[in-house]
Amino acid sequence: MPYPPPAAPPALIRRLPGLTGYDASVTAMREFTAARGPDTPDELWLLEHPPVFTFGLNTNPAHLLSAGGIPVVQADRGGQVTYHGPGQLVAYLLLDLQRAGLGIRQAVSALEDAVIGLAAGHGISAYARCEAPGVYVAGAKLASIGLRVRRGCTYHGLALNVDMDLAPFAGINPCGYPGLQVTSLALLGGPSDLDAVAAELAAILLQKLNLRR
Repeated sequence: MPYPPPAAPPALIRRLPGLTGYDASVTAMREFTAARGPDTPDELWLLEHPPVFTFGLNTNPAHLLSAGGIPVVQADRGGQVTYHGPGQLVAYLLLDLQRAGLGIRQAVSALEDAVIGLAAGHGISAYARCEAPGVYVAGAKLASIGLRVRRGCTYHGLALNVDMDLAPFAGINPCGYPGLQVTSLALLGGPSDLDAVAAELAAILLQKLNLRR
């Protein structure tokens, strides 16, 4: 009779202060993923980026309408073009899928469900769409999701609009959808404190992934 796999070590939550450069974050995620072993704890990085547009692997450049002086970076995540900026909570999920017993779709669903659960706790009715990953409220996008899997482990994650200037989204077709509106927790009457939202999101996401701290 086979023995069950060993329990995963406690996950580490890292709340990075200030604004973290996008390129530096991606380099750090790649290095972490390349170096990790079977006993490496999973990690969740919670941070903000300075203004930047990022292209997913399948992005059509025509979905960038006007950069307006904001840097444009090619990313190695899934998904289309999106915008990151101050007031948006970015959650990067560094997860060993095999050890967690999950597939990529289940990991995406856990990210979506965590945002939906957080929103519900503040009286906001949010939902996911199977044809367009992310989280929506009344047709407007609240959170974008894009993951990359390497060596059976994920990196990248989600971007949740908490309390930010949404004007730069007018320079793109968000996630490849012309005319798609975007919203934020603050606009919907939800919380605006990023530290509080980060702590709440981390707790819900770990529960959805059956990870312990």
